[in-house]
Amino acid sequence: QVCAPAALGPGMLWAAAWGLLLLIAPAEAQRGRKKVVHVLEGESGSVVVQTAPGQVVSHRGGTIVLPCRYHYEAAAHGHDDVRLKWTKVVDPLAFADVFVALGPQHRAFGSYRGRAELQGDGPGDASLVLRNVTLQDYGRYECEVTNELEDDTGMVKLDLEGVVFPYHPRGGRYKLTFAEAQRACAEQDGILASAEQLHAAWREGLDWCNAGWLRDGSVQYPVSQPREPCGGAVSPGAGGSTSGGVRNYGYRHNAEERYDAFCFTSNLPGRVFFLKPLRPVPFAGAARACAARGAAVAKVGQLFAAWKLQLLDRCTAGWLADGSARYPIVNPRARCGGSRPGVRSLGFPDAARRLFGVYCYRAPGAPDPAPGGWGWGWAGGGGWAGGARDPAAWTPLRV
Repeated sequence: QVCAPAALGPGMLWAAAWGLLLLIAPAEAQRGRKKVVHVLEGESGSVVVQTAPGQVVSHRGGTIVLPCRYHYEAAAHGHDDVRLKWTKVVDPLAFADVFVALGPQHRAFGSYRGRAELQGDGPGDASLVLRNVTLQDYGRYECEVTNELEDDTGMVKLDLEGVVFPYHPRGGRYKLTFAEAQRACAEQDGILASAEQLHAAWREGLDWCNAGWLRDGSVQYPVSQPREPCGGAVSPGAGGSTSGGVRNYGYRHNAEERYDAFCFTSNLPGRVFFLKPLRPVPFAGAARACAARGAAVAKVGQLFAAWKLQLLDRCTAGWLADGSARYPIVNPRARCGGSRPGVRSLGFPDAARRLFGVYCYRAPGAPDPAPGGWGWGWAGGGGWAGGARDPAAWTPLRV
């Protein structure tokens, strides 16, 4: 912060401020980020930005206010001369434009168009209203208020309610580069989890003995039940017990090294349900079985979200869109995979293997062509989805 002595006249003040900008410009140009300079005229004329401490929390599809207020006292200038700018921190020294306002002129950028607007709750309110929140909205946002040479910034963190889940594709464990891990999470209705999200999941009991990529390029894995193959017997505590934690491999070469992924997903706008057809179906028949109910085969992230946020509990394995077979358990029982809640996995069975069901996802507003438990098959018997019969000849049958 640069303070101008009260004894300086207006001309000397502007000259001093301009000289300061000239001195800092070369260094800041190298970093690609403008230096924030405050020019204080005694106790007036300054811009002071206040944002909420900590973080604000929403969920996918929700509406959230990113709070930001500023205090500005200057008799010669009005609030219409103040520029408000919101950016998202995408890297430590990289920012993506979100929203800019100067007087009556407002503009949102990229995926924020049509979703972001100022709250406008009186003078000094720079809060941003964000509608239809997406997974990609998670992260830190900077609120910047500028008037000529005076500006100030505040930071707001947007967190999302959701669930972290480990993932690897059919090819096996430790097969994903960083970019491939990003794509894998997106294909399963998620994003790469952050270190903070993984740590929160560990505190809730997540235990996974395979290292995975996180969104910052680091590789970590959570251990809530310490054992020798998962980082060893670490830090003996009182009574000879061992402690768990999040094991950290640090930042890895994201184009050459291969690991699994830790993905994050949030609230579902639609519904996941288990479909039990008349006969077991191979993987090829799963999509047709769900389509007959106005749905698609559920993705892994959708099943995890339904388990965590909609309390889906089903002790029957079913096909998912990636070719894996899984089932969600909210209330653990002995015959359903052990004593801990979670989404059980049977791995990636042979696609020709016939399972007794499939997990489907129906988007909001999509009609159910067969309400009341109706499915599709052949009235004469012989064959089901994926069989040899012509699907055009299917007729409604009670499931």
